[in-house]
Amino acid sequence: MTEQTTGRRVVINMSLSLDGHYAAPDQPQDMGWVMPYAHTDVARNHLTSLWESATSVLLGRVNAEGFLGFWPTVIGTEGVDPRDEAFAKWLVGTDKVVLSSTLGEAPWERTTIVSKPAAEVVADLRATEGGDILVLSSASVIKALLAADEVDRLGLTIFPVFLGGGPRLFDDGLPAGRWSLVSQAAGEHGVLSLLYDRVR
Repeated sequence: MTEQTTGRRVVINMSLSLDGHYAAPDQPQDMGWVMPYAHTDVARNHLTSLWESATSVLLGRVNAEGFLGFWPTVIGTEGVDPRDEAFAKWLVGTDKVVLSSTLGEAPWERTTIVSKPAAEVVADLRATEGGDILVLSSASVIKALLAADEVDRLGLTIFPVFLGGGPRLFDDGLPAGRWSLVSQAAGEHGVLSLLYDRVR
């Protein structure tokens, strides 16, 4: 187990369907099923609670392209929810690490491209000063960190929809361990947010 000398936590955030999937079986890149629920107070407050203590973002290439292609456009848009704009400004201004073996250089500011295993990248980040290391919805990165038992805080939003199949976040064979419920909230459209801390 990695020693946490600086106290930097690895915090993950993922949206799941009620039947336990993070993407639909036929179109894994289509997140349209998330949109009716992502705009609820519960989902927005949940995300805010995660990024406010984070000073680094860890993303896979696909999610980096999606997040960094969309969120900067939110800034200054008339009628945008203040929580969305605050997140967008934070995302643009914070240090980002993108895991990719195919991306040569970063087209985004304050971004470093790294081609090595997620657990090694986290070990490097833990060795530096800073706040939480937030992993935003990048399933391949999150799965690797769960398998290496490198996740300290688990943030989940559960949306009341069955996808009927597709990839799951929690694969068989993950290290056994206990988690403590830190917070829970339910709200509009039956959205549920859950926050768990790893008990070590």
